[in-house]
Amino acid sequence: MPEGDTVYRAAHRLHEALAGTVLTRFDLRVPQAATIDLRGMTVHEVVPRGKHLLHHIGEWTLHSHLKMEGRWDVYPHGGRWRRPGYTARAVLANAEWDTVGFDLADIKVIPTRDEEQIVGHLGPDPLSDAWDPAEAARRLGADERAVHVALLDQRNVAGFGNEYANEILFVRGVLPTRPATETDVAGILDLGARMIRANRDRQGRTFTGDDRPGRSTWVYRREGRPCRRCGTVIREGSLGADPTRERNTFWCPTCQT
Repeated sequence: MPEGDTVYRAAHRLHEALAGTVLTRFDLRVPQAATIDLRGMTVHEVVPRGKHLLHHIGEWTLHSHLKMEGRWDVYPHGGRWRRPGYTARAVLANAEWDTVGFDLADIKVIPTRDEEQIVGHLGPDPLSDAWDPAEAARRLGADERAVHVALLDQRNVAGFGNEYANEILFVRGVLPTRPATETDVAGILDLGARMIRANRDRQGRTFTGDDRPGRSTWVYRREGRPCRRCGTVIREGSLGADPTRERNTFWCPTCQT
C-alpha cells in the first residue's frame, strides 16, 4: 500500500517529467475541480509531504493523496495507459510526457500561499530535508494512545503507514498496544527514519534486508507463521483511533513486550 516512500518515488518521477515545463493538458476528473484549467502554466516542482503529493504550478498547488489504491503513472506523450481510463482522476501533460493519477483522493487546487491549510497539520517527515526528530519525538512522546495508533497519526510524524508501524515496533521489541508515553520514542523514530530512507529508492520494500517474495518483512502479514528470530507464532489483532480507522497489527509475543 502507498506509504511515505511510495509517495516520495511518485513525486520524484513526476518532478522529472514535469518540472520546468509548460502544461499542455490539465484535466481533473472530480466534480469539485473539473472546471479548473492550468494549461499554459509552468510546473515549478512536484514534492511529497508525508503521504501527500503537491504539484506547484504557477501560483497554484495541486494537492492529491494516494490513500489505499491511488497511483501516478508517467507515459511518453500519447502512450497507452496501463490502467482503465475510468479510474483516472487527473491528467497533466506537456510536450513530452503524460502523467495520469489513478484512483486518487482529496484532489484540490488552491493558491500555493494557502497550502498550509491542507498540509500544515502534518508532523515532521523523515524523508524531508527539514526532518526534525526532536519535534517528532515531542509529539509522539506526548501521545497516550497505543504506540501503533500514535505512529500512524500523521500529526505526530508524516509518512509511516501500517506496514512501517508493525515492522518498526517488532525490531524495537515493543508491543503495539503499549502506550507511546511508555516507549523510547526517540529510538523508535530513529529506526523508522532509517528504514524509510533505506526503502526510499527501492522498488521492492524490505525490512529484513531480503527482498525475495515472502522474506521482506518480520511480522507484517505473517500471522500464524513462526517468528524469524525466535520461532514463536506471530499473532494478529487490530487497533485504531476509532472503529473506522482500525488497522491490522502483527507481533511476536516473545520478542515484543
